[in-house]
Order: sequence, then C-alpha cells, then structure tokens
Amino acid sequence: YALKTHLAVLPQVLTLVKQSGDMYATAAVDDLLPLVQQAQVLAMQFDAVVANPPYMSSKGMGTSLRMFTESKFPKSKGDLFACFIERGLDLTVSRGHMAMVTMQAWLFINTYEELRLAVLESHSISNLIQIGFNSFPELNSKFALAAAFTITKDQKDQAGVFMSLNNAPKSADKEAVFFAEKEASKVFFANSHEFQSIEGTPVAFEASKALRKAFRESAKLRDIAEPRQGMATGDNDKFVRIWSEVSVSTVGFGLPDRISAEAKNLKWFPYNKGGGFRKWYGNQIFIVNWKNDGEEIRNFTDENGKQRSRPQNTEYYFRSAITWSLIGLVFGPRYNEQGFLFDVGGSSAFPAKEEMNYIMAFLISKVSSRCLETLNPTLNFQVGDIQRLPVIDLTGEARERVEANSLRAIDLSKRDWNSVETSWGFERPSMFIVNESTLENAFQAWDKLNANVVSEMQSLEEENNCLFIAAYGLQDELSCDVPDNQITLDRADREKDSQRLISYAIGCMMGRYSLDEPGLIYAHAGNIGFEPGRYATFPADADGIVPITDELWFADDAPSRIREFLRAVWGPDTLEENMTWLAESLGTKASETPDETIRRYIADKFFKDHLQTYKKRPIYWLFSSGKQGAFQALVYLHRYHEGTLARLRAEYVVPLTGKIQSRIEMLQKDAAAASSTAARNKLAKEVEKLKKKHVELLAYDEQLRHYADMRITLDLDDGVKVNYGKFGDLLAEVKAVTGGAGDE
Repeated sequence: YALKTHLAVLPQVLTLVKQSGDMYATAAVDDLLPLVQQAQVLAMQFDAVVANPPYMSSKGMGTSLRMFTESKFPKSKGDLFACFIERGLDLTVSRGHMAMVTMQAWLFINTYEELRLAVLESHSISNLIQIGFNSFPELNSKFALAAAFTITKDQKDQAGVFMSLNNAPKSADKEAVFFAEKEASKVFFANSHEFQSIEGTPVAFEASKALRKAFRESAKLRDIAEPRQGMATGDNDKFVRIWSEVSVSTVGFGLPDRISAEAKNLKWFPYNKGGGFRKWYGNQIFIVNWKNDGEEIRNFTDENGKQRSRPQNTEYYFRSAITWSLIGLVFGPRYNEQGFLFDVGGSSAFPAKEEMNYIMAFLISKVSSRCLETLNPTLNFQVGDIQRLPVIDLTGEARERVEANSLRAIDLSKRDWNSVETSWGFERPSMFIVNESTLENAFQAWDKLNANVVSEMQSLEEENNCLFIAAYGLQDELSCDVPDNQITLDRADREKDSQRLISYAIGCMMGRYSLDEPGLIYAHAGNIGFEPGRYATFPADADGIVPITDELWFADDAPSRIREFLRAVWGPDTLEENMTWLAESLGTKASETPDETIRRYIADKFFKDHLQTYKKRPIYWLFSSGKQGAFQALVYLHRYHEGTLARLRAEYVVPLTGKIQSRIEMLQKDAAAASSTAARNKLAKEVEKLKKKHVELLAYDEQLRHYADMRITLDLDDGVKVNYGKFGDLLAEVKAVTGGAGDE
C-alpha cells in the first residue's frame, strides 16, 4: 500500500523538480519518469484477475527464468502456472476475485504445499472444479488434468463450492458432465481452513469427517513401513536389462544384502521399475548392474565430471519390501522377497517382517485408495503421499483375518506370475496338465481352476475391504466390492494359452526348457555347458537352430516338431485330436489341415507374439531371407556362438537352395507334360513363385556367408538391443528391436 501511495505522488514530485530549472535535475527527471510510469503499471491492482496462464515446469525453464522464479516466487517456483497464481493474487485488490484455469497439481502435490498454505491461510477458494481428464480436448491430451477456480483475496473462512469431474471417462465431454453433476447436486461445500486438518494441506473437499479424523488421529505409514524413493541410474540403456537377455549365471537372485551381493562377484541383480497395474506380486522382469556394490553406477558422470546417477537410499537395497508403480490409474502394491534394488518408478516401503502382510492388505484396500485420492488425486503415487497414509491398527480376529487373507493373496498372485515364461520362477505353462488325456481336457481343467482362483482372490480382497472400511467408519461412502477388472490375475484364454504352449514347445526344442525337469534348464552363453542328456523325453535341437519355413523343407523344423511335442506329452492315441484342437485354437482357415494351420501360425505370427511377450528383447532370433519368405529360422540367443552362422548356412540355407532348384526343375517338367492349359498355368505360377524365392535365397546366402566369415561373438551383458544389430539385414524386425527402448 505504501509503495502504491509513493508511486501515485512521485510523478507530481518529479514534475516540480523539473520546474526548478536545475539542468542536472531536469535530465534526471527525464530518465526517471518512464520508469515510474512503468512501475505504476506493474503496481496496478484490479477487482478481478482472470487468466489461463502458461504451463512450464522448472525442468523446462532456461537458467535465467529458473533463477528468476526461484528468487521472486519461492512458494510456486515448480511451474510457471503456479507463479502466475501467486502473481495474480498480487494484482488483485483486497476482497477482489482471481479466477484461473491451471493444472490441478498445485491443489495436492508436495511441491506446492507452501503456495497452498499461503492461499488458504490468508484467502478463500470461493469455487473450484477439478476438470480432470480431457481438460483440453483441442490438445488431444487426455492426461492434462486441469482445474478452474476462483479465489477471494483477504477473505478468510468463506464457504466455497467445489466439484470434481475426475471420475468421468477420460474422453468425456466435460461440459456435459458438469451440468449433469450439478443437476444431481454432486457438489461439496467447505471452508478453506478445513483443508489444513490433513497433513500437507491438500484441497481435499471430498474428504468426510470420518476420513479427516483418521488422518488426524492415526499413525502414519512412514512410522511403520519407511517408504523410500529408489535410485536413478542416469542411463537405463547402459545399466538396466530384462533378465532374460543376459546369462542367468551372471544374475544374483534372492540375496539378503549388499555385502552378500558384493561377495558373489556377480554383475546383475533384480530391479524394481514399476510396470503396469498389478497387485500382490509380480512385475519382476528387470535387472540392474550393481557389480562391486554399484561401482559403475556410483562413478557414472558426464563429460564435465558431473554425477549423472543417483543411487540413493542404498541401505534399503535387497530388503524385502512392498513396491508400487509411480504412474497409474489404480494403485497396485506388490510384495517383493529379499534381493531387489529399486528405482523411482518402483519406489518401495519397508515394514518389519511381522507387519508385512498387514500393511500389504491395507495398501491394497479401498480405504488406502480413498486416502490416496484425498492426498493427491492424480496419476502419480509419490513416496511423499504414500508415507502420509493413516494406518489404523486392527486387533484380534479382524487383524488375523486380514493377515491370513493377505498371505493367501500373495501366494495366489505369485503362482499366477510364475505361470508365464517371462518370470524367472516359471516352471511350466498353466495349461500343461499332463494327467488329462487331451489338450481340450487340459484346457478345461485349467479354465475351471483359473475361475476358482480369480473368485477366491476377489473374496479375499472384498473381506479385507469390509474389515478396513468398518475400522475407518467409511461404510456410508465405500463398498467392499472389487470389480473383476481389478483382480490382476491372468485369465484362461484358449487362443492365448495355445500360443503360450507353442512358445514353451519351442523353448523345449531350443533347450531352454525340458519335459524332464521343471523351470529353466539352459540360459547361459555360447552353448557352453549345454547337456543333451537332460532332454530325454523330447530331445533339444542339436545346435539351437530351428527352421520355421512355410513349407516342409526340413524334418526338424518347428511346425513338424510340434507334432512330436504333443505326442511326447499326451501320447500317440490322442495326437490327431490334439493337433486339431490346437489348430482350431490358433484359427484354422478353410480347407487347412491342422499341420498347415500350425505351420502358418509359426511362420507368420509366432515371432511377432514373441517380440511382444519379451518387450522387444527376443531370446529366439528370427533369421529371415526377406519378403518372399524363402527361408526363416529361429536361433536361441543363449546357444549362439561364433560358428552358428556357418552352421546355419551349411545345414539349412545351402541345402534349401538346392531343394528349391530341384523343385523348380521338377515342376517345369510337369508343366511341359501337362494335358491342359489350366494345369500348365497353375504349375507356371508355382514355378515363378519358387524362382523369386530362389533369387532371394541366393542373395541371402551370399550375405550370410559374409557374416559367417566374420565369426561374430556376442557379449550378452550388452543386451539384445545392441547384439541384435550386429547382423545387418540377416534378422527380421531389426528396427523394432534396435530402434527403441522397449518397455523400460
């Protein structure tokens, strides 16, 4: 106020000075007057300030802008839009109104807690709408979550009107949703001081009295489970792999602490990076280079010697924990046994052993989700929010039931996770029920078992929900029900399970798995230490090379060996029935035999499915001659060695070239002897097709010979992305594998 008063009279004072006639004073006034006029403009205040300010996080700011915001707007420096909120209030007269549309993050996240306190302690939010998903449809960004609000300046404890449209579908027309919600009276009334009853001061207008009481009176999760943020490697392409890429002998599983890990002198260790929505157990596919207690990561710097990595909270590495994904629509905590490191995307909490099952159950309950929505209804599950969750300590029978349910749920989820081959605990596919006489019976048995497990999991979660909801007094606002789509277990699926069975069969062909022993058999490097004697029931391929051509050119190709595999597992009596069922599961085309359907799937689709399963880091590599499909073969990464390409050429490509040439000559003779024009034309088309394949194969053979002579070796520690690119165009889908970062 004093500054504005001085600025108002300063022009008059300067004018009088100028009239004094002093030459130096006159010159000074001429210099000062424009600055005073500019200061007057900047100091103006308004009855109403309205804006949709620009958005730019501090990470995106240049040095000058970042230094300016840190200096002038310390409470809101995290983003330009927040600085504009602070500045907008400066521009507003006392009892005036400021209305803005901004990102809604400032209402909840820790970065803006000081800004919220400044607003709520001195002013009042008179109305606010959380627009939520699809706030700006013209930007085609469903995840830009905005809020529209009005703040009355210097008006404390004024009741405000609040609405949330966050629960509407992501693509919904928010204007229509607003009027529908308003018509249904889904509005909330709150005084700004009420928000300060919850630690962190989130603008939690939907929180009930019972929920506020829980936040106010209960212990916090940080006092029981120590939530911690994990490391940032600085370069995941350099330090992180999917576990199946490297030699399994270089991975340290299940180690209790850093000392034990360092003593093992191994390079790779399990690493939590978050992942998709999954509860109770799973998402365990990554490993990180922590050799010599993380020597390379700890010393990872840029060209200027500045530390790039951030290996924080190292004292928690390898401890059993509860982990979750940083980003997601639904909160999905998971249990991890000892042996894991973790990153920011897979932040973790570390309760004592006797508290583990109870805290797991609480975090997965609807009460936990409701509390998280209160603290921060965004797509991020930050450590700062998790640690503020209020935990009521159930006792007696209720606690015993919760802990027993939690233990059972973890076990069910672990069995489910280990039923797929991307798990290092995988033994055999779910459908692999050998005491059933046919594939169809095996699938039906698996389907029934799966339905029972899903139903049991749903019952466990719902009982826990009821117990926690009653303890928190939230019966009027939460139900115990768990939707089927939030039971994160696999579902029996005839087509998908049949594809998985074929993948397992190919793994047995490669020697990765064996019908004589469960689980992983060979996943080392260079074919060293491979033991053929471990594959008596269904022999593994002698060289880890399995052709998958679209015709039966080789007796040991993958489609032919599928028949052999089914015979070995379910016997010869039901072989044809099983072949028919499997082919129908994959999608038989008209007039196809079961063998032709299976051959078509393996030749055309298997590798695409394999790429998806292994997140663009395949372990069976597809060597392909090109568009004509003259030759294709899978080579097992872990059995590849410097002589593999020469063997591929000598055993398959060169013989196939001769076979195709002989077939062409035979068909040409048949065409010449054909009794009708139609027959000759049909044979001529077949000859032309084979000639194109022959030309393609000759070119491929020349290329293959060149690379075979190079005797390329692989360092599995470099990862599939690097190693796959060493073979030029010999391999299929090179860009898909080497051109992106996968799903990391």
